[in-house]
Amino acid sequence: MANKAHRSQAGITAETPVTFSAELPGSVDVAIIGGGVIGVFTALYASRMGLSVLVLEKGRIAGEQSSRNWGWIRQQGRDADELPIVMESTRLWADVDAQTKGGTGFKRVGCFYLAKDEKRLDAFETWTEIARQQQLETRRLSAAELDDHFAGGSKCWKGGVYTPSDCRAEPWKAVPNVARLAESEGVTIVENCAVRALDISAGRVTGVVTERGRVSAEQTVLAGGVWSSLLLQHHKSFIPQLSVRGTVCRTAPVADVGEATAIDEGLSFRRRQDGGYTITSRNQADYFIGRDSFRALRHFLPVLGQVLGRNRYLPAAPRGFPDAWSTPRHWDNDAESPFEKMRVLDPKPNPRHVATAISEFAERFPQIGRPKVVNAWGGMIDTMPDLVPVVDHVTGFDGLILATGMSGHGFGMGPGMGKVVAELVAGRTPGHDITRFRFSRFFDGSKIRPGPTV
Repeated sequence: MANKAHRSQAGITAETPVTFSAELPGSVDVAIIGGGVIGVFTALYASRMGLSVLVLEKGRIAGEQSSRNWGWIRQQGRDADELPIVMESTRLWADVDAQTKGGTGFKRVGCFYLAKDEKRLDAFETWTEIARQQQLETRRLSAAELDDHFAGGSKCWKGGVYTPSDCRAEPWKAVPNVARLAESEGVTIVENCAVRALDISAGRVTGVVTERGRVSAEQTVLAGGVWSSLLLQHHKSFIPQLSVRGTVCRTAPVADVGEATAIDEGLSFRRRQDGGYTITSRNQADYFIGRDSFRALRHFLPVLGQVLGRNRYLPAAPRGFPDAWSTPRHWDNDAESPFEKMRVLDPKPNPRHVATAISEFAERFPQIGRPKVVNAWGGMIDTMPDLVPVVDHVTGFDGLILATGMSGHGFGMGPGMGKVVAELVAGRTPGHDITRFRFSRFFDGSKIRPGPTV
């Protein structure tokens, strides 16, 4: 029942009819592997810079984590090096929502970090100093002040930290509508077309090998989310990227207990356009142990407790997942690849996590009780050891730019990060300092410095 229900949430599965079915061009300026939020926004901004752009998606646009996330566009609590990009993203999201005539569900509602005790509340002060340095309005509120935002807030929490300019959107429709905007501006988008390999000549990536043939490209962007590492391994390159399964659920419409997005020690929730809430249990996620777990262990070991410590560990990923024990790391470029065998990575939600989230919600808002769960869904989150992405040219692969490992932050910072990647593709100096996100940081002796875990 849970599996059937979660499929109706985003409406984006391998069975969803193809929407983007352009003819495959012979050559382009930029070929983008992956039709998630980063790939689509990169395409939009690269096209606006005058480049011919092709987006190749093995399944459906936003079929994976880009439609399965919480729908937060959050500046609060971000890593200090991500924050300027996310701040720009909030402005870009507003622009794109207007350009799609409200097609993203964008709304500026604010975001709260809530605390049940003074110790946790005091711990938020470290981040508020980062906000002050970036001139981002963030303020501490007392329990009594929370009553202005949440029904019964003074009874649930000792206080909170509030960023009023934070936003929300509806993931299942936002990215597809941005893709339609990009297509209307000249971007070629092809769904159901897997990239089997990079096309490499004399040490340079000169395009891609797809299931429908080769496409030449001056620049190639790998924005494949949890699949990025697998494609690199096919070419004997490695990044310490792992993935965890998050479980999210949607309630039926209920009384409005707060418009702002919010998170505390055990629960996150946001109001939806349909009058329900998207909720998840903050401290529950699932990690499937696979071959990459052992290859990446030395990179994750110094920060294992902080990054993966709250996960439930499972012995093996289901068949067809990128790090399943049976998934090959190398294949014949002229034969079916793992990307075609798993068009849309559609993990089942964990029903225990759904039950916990509903209980947590009912505890905070007893006047509502246990809301009805309309559906639940799972999503695989690509995670790096330091919880910040890799956005950089790839060592040893001239002509390839990697944009992956968004570590659960990709939806909110999608427009700003897409613009950064587009600037790299166009040979421009990015408008933000992206030194923190360099490809080499895991191999040049740099100390792992984890960002915030939420």
